[in-house]
Amino acid sequence: MKGKKGQRGFTLVEIAIVLVIIGLLLGAILKGQEMIKSAKIKRLVKQADELRAAAYTYQDLYKYLPGDDPYANGRWTVDGVGDGSGTITGAEGTNYIFDHLQMAGLISGSYTGGPIQPTHAFGGNVWIAYATYGGKTAHWIYFENILGSVARIIDLTYDDGVGNTGSVQNTAGSATYADNVTYTLIIEF
Repeated sequence: MKGKKGQRGFTLVEIAIVLVIIGLLLGAILKGQEMIKSAKIKRLVKQADELRAAAYTYQDLYKYLPGDDPYANGRWTVDGVGDGSGTITGAEGTNYIFDHLQMAGLISGSYTGGPIQPTHAFGGNVWIAYATYGGKTAHWIYFENILGSVARIIDLTYDDGVGNTGSVQNTAGSATYADNVTYTLIIEF
């Protein structure tokens, strides 16, 4: 079969130019995704720092940790009060702490009316509790649903890179982070 006269295909140079342009676009997209991931990681760590600072400011003002404050309901109408033990446990860390911090004007948001927790940059819930992990008993800030590849970066950047030691750990007790597994990452308070 004969083609129409004057019809021609693409030259190798034209095809090469198109492939280079496609490669540049893909590279820019991948680089953009890495920049977004990096920004989310920095935001998560900053959120931990902000919560820690807000809690210590609350303690300076009212002599109790937020969530653990037995007199919080005397200052404001809040959902619950703590026992004044010096540790944030159970409902104190999941429910009351954010209510107390918000009522004191130390964090933004609305945490009254039940167990309402903030979320982090990767979408999971955040809470604080006193517990022992990796032989270390302390207050921990919990970040739910962190992908292993992200948890590894945070641990390597801000601690020792081992998932069950140091000031950044995971609640699974795993020393390593599997890429496609989600963890509850904890950062020492």
